[in-house]
Amino acid sequence: MKETLTVVKIGGNVVDDPAALDAFVGEFSRLRGPKILVHGGGKEATRLSKRLEIPTVMIEGRRVTSRETLDVVTMVYAGLVNKRIVSKLQAAGCDALGLSGADGGAVRATMRPKEPRDYGFVGDIRPEGVNTDLIERLIDGGIVPVFCAIMHDGEGTLLNCNADSVASAIALGMARVRPVRLVYCFEQPGVMADIERPDSVIAEITPTSYATLKENGTVSGGMIPKIENALAAVASGVESVSIRMASALNDPDAGTTIRP
Repeated sequence: MKETLTVVKIGGNVVDDPAALDAFVGEFSRLRGPKILVHGGGKEATRLSKRLEIPTVMIEGRRVTSRETLDVVTMVYAGLVNKRIVSKLQAAGCDALGLSGADGGAVRATMRPKEPRDYGFVGDIRPEGVNTDLIERLIDGGIVPVFCAIMHDGEGTLLNCNADSVASAIALGMARVRPVRLVYCFEQPGVMADIERPDSVIAEITPTSYATLKENGTVSGGMIPKIENALAAVASGVESVSIRMASALNDPDAGTTIRP
């Protein structure tokens, strides 16, 4: 059996904080076994959009992407943020390669339907859209793929995808060829019952408990797609999903575990 692959996702709160990013890079570089990194960068894109006087519109934690916004997020995600992370990983001795979904045809997406809400140039990914042969060749060659959230439709159009969804789709795609675990890292120690109390981490979430947490408002905003993608992943072949603080990447007992 092939060695377990770890797919790790970090968000804008880690990417935006130089000290947090440096700490994460150290943790990630020490992570043993084959690995893939998926990153967001929404705060950086929001700042640039504001400077360019392009409005930022969000629906349930997901960015509505006009053609102008697509240009901004492509520049930020696939350019500035991706190469910043790759350069730090190289400095830490981790041989990384920055990728969008278009590079090497690594990940293909389809534009999200306009109904019931029009998200613009936003894509959805199915596990079948993940080019497992390409990614396996990179991993076998000792390369760590670092994916931004810009994908392509195979017909020349770039699409902005939710980075949590990208991580989940890549994990599901790769689970077809090897064991995979998925880790979402961010600035909090896990999913908390009370955001003001770091000791209130919810150790485990199941579909039943998630429905209650969403209904009572404990889970809201950007955490909604994160948990929904995690639940979908463990229901479809990913061995485990955890949500934890980036600095605790190598702690097996940290954070919140998502179970089917």
